[in-house]
Amino acid sequence: MKILVATTNPGKLAEIAAFLSPLGIEILSLSDLKNPPVVTEDGDTFEANALKKARTLAVFSGLPTLADDSGLEVEALAGAPGIHSARYSGEDANDAGNNEKLLRALAGIPEERRAARFVCVLALSMPPFRGGAEQLFRAECAGRIGFEPRGDKGFGYDPLFFYPPLGRTFGELDRETKSGVSHRGRALKRLAAAWPDLKAIIKQPRIRSRG
Repeated sequence: MKILVATTNPGKLAEIAAFLSPLGIEILSLSDLKNPPVVTEDGDTFEANALKKARTLAVFSGLPTLADDSGLEVEALAGAPGIHSARYSGEDANDAGNNEKLLRALAGIPEERRAARFVCVLALSMPPFRGGAEQLFRAECAGRIGFEPRGDKGFGYDPLFFYPPLGRTFGELDRETKSGVSHRGRALKRLAAAWPDLKAIIKQPRIRSRG
């Protein structure tokens, strides 16, 4: 059974594949497609962006498509960077630039006011000829933003995101440990729990057009 994972982020792809491959799912990524469309993430929620990516790539590829939209919400910044997390430091943003901007924005903010949460929404979309069914899985992970990066693992804001139950940042956790507690790991667990029902949807016969 094949599913397209609509991402070019190798970190996300590895985390998703670690959950889905044991379920007997063959993972394809955007790099396996020829000239896939670039989806503009212009929605005002994680759900809207994830669904737009999943729908667009399901139509293009003809495959069941799983898309992820995730980000960091910082309480002291009124929820920023939120849906703009990947582009927080500008159109040519990278992890280092985003982390630097976040630390500048929180300069002088004490530890007790640096609460934050990671949010992940997974959208699974069927191509139209298989009925176009859709499913959403949302999960969150609470922590706080540190005063300096710690750890060289993970990606994005991981080196700044301190997770109190383990006393470390996500950047200090190996992939397996992080997947067990992270926002994406929790969303993937919900998807995996729903997999018996989802398989029936994915395997349903193609819908024949009339006329």
